[in-house]
Order: sequence, then C-alpha cells, then structure tokens
Amino acid sequence: METDQSPPVVKSDEEWRQQLTPEEYAVLRQAGTERPWTGEYTDTKTEGVYECRACGTELFRSDTKFDSHCGWPSFYAARTSDAVILRQDDSLGMTRTEVICATCHSHLGHIFEGEGYPTPTDQRYCINSISLRLVPKE
Repeated sequence: METDQSPPVVKSDEEWRQQLTPEEYAVLRQAGTERPWTGEYTDTKTEGVYECRACGTELFRSDTKFDSHCGWPSFYAARTSDAVILRQDDSLGMTRTEVICATCHSHLGHIFEGEGYPTPTDQRYCINSISLRLVPKE
C-alpha cells in the first residue's frame, strides 16, 4: 500500500511554493483538505481527463466520476492502477487511506470502500478539486 521510493518528479519545498498558490500548496504538499462544496469540480459533468494540478499526470477520467453528494469530486477508479499510490493515514485520530499522485507524491484526497454506492468498484476516491485540473475532451 505504501511506497518508500522517491517520486519521478522531485522539487524543493521552495520550488513547490513558487509553482502553486498558497491554497494549492496547503492541500497538495501539506495534505490539507478544501472545504466541502467549495471546489470547482464538485458538480462538474464535463467530459475529459483530470490531471494532477502539481505535475500534470493523468489521474482520473470523467466517465468514472459520480455524484456521491459528499461535497468533493468522487471517482470509482483511477485512470490506471499505477497513477496513484494508496497509503495509510492515521491523522485526526482515525485510520483512513490517503490517495497521492504516483508521479510527484502530492496529496489528492482519500479512498473509501463499502459505502454502498452503485458503482462497479464500490470504491469512492474522494478528491480535492484543488488537487486536480480538468482537461476537457475535444
């Protein structure tokens, strides 16, 4: 579940701070969470591919996005099995599974299972909008 390997994209803390807005940095590099119902992609129906806002890696496709009514964009599968890394997160006094970008190890959100959503995987990748960039289908 967890990786000790260095990501393919490595930047200094200062380089990340120069590239990202303070809000993006807080979520992507410090594992923050945007407030529910505030992200630009929460209710988006646009067809396309969702990339990591930090490095541009393709992470999710719009055809796996679904309405979870949880306040953040939700997907039932990553674009490929190696696009993201899942690792145990014991913060906030609970155990969850964090989702990070496999390319730059930026924080994306968390994955939950067994919630009863009518999806093919019974998984919900609960992802911060600010961690993503939607590239609309042409």
